[in-house]
Amino acid sequence: MSTNTAGLNPAHRLLWLMQLASPALPVGGFSYSEGLEAAVEHSLVTDEHSAQLWLIDQLYLVQARSELPVVAQAMMAWRTHDKAALQRLNQWVIQTRETFEMRLQTEQMGRSLLIWLRNHQAADESDMQWCESLPPTWPLVFALALNTHAVDTREGLLTCAFGWAENMVQAAIKSVPLGQLSGQRMLAALSAEIPLAVEQALSIPDNHQQSFTPRLAILSARHETQYSRLFRS
Repeated sequence: MSTNTAGLNPAHRLLWLMQLASPALPVGGFSYSEGLEAAVEHSLVTDEHSAQLWLIDQLYLVQARSELPVVAQAMMAWRTHDKAALQRLNQWVIQTRETFEMRLQTEQMGRSLLIWLRNHQAADESDMQWCESLPPTWPLVFALALNTHAVDTREGLLTCAFGWAENMVQAAIKSVPLGQLSGQRMLAALSAEIPLAVEQALSIPDNHQQSFTPRLAILSARHETQYSRLFRS
């Protein structure tokens, strides 16, 4: 994999991270609530306080134990051209998506980010072609995007977690619904927890990430037949 020479400049690297974390990144993250809309429908989330607690739980139970460890391992595998490890991680992500919606999200966002990377000529073309054959999942392609600018693993996970948090706060604002100030308070609360969640993710040994959120899986399955909905998950 060829590393973009702009990645050697700290200012460019910071701006690259900000761009990857932005909800304006055209990968469709805004269209998914990851079960939150179903939680609102079933009155498990009803206000700012319950939405904040829900997202903090999801940060530690899903992001810190599953998504972020995969991103960390995939970053290392991209650096060493370990395609076997990348394929194993990608398959693990696909196999642990417990509903159609969850699988749709990781594959659709992964493909969209790959298109974005190609448009920016940011990643090696052979790496992107190899990704397309998998099909690629979000954590795998996000790790590739981070590595194009020589990003430190901890910085990469902080970026990934904050991007997730911002999208989820926006989902809460729309689905509960809540005001923008409530959203900012929730984002600040999540930001305070993200560094600890990242440290937990980094402490997980390779191939020891886990995915066990049965309540979230049930809500996701219910959402697939929910009568009225704003989001794809």
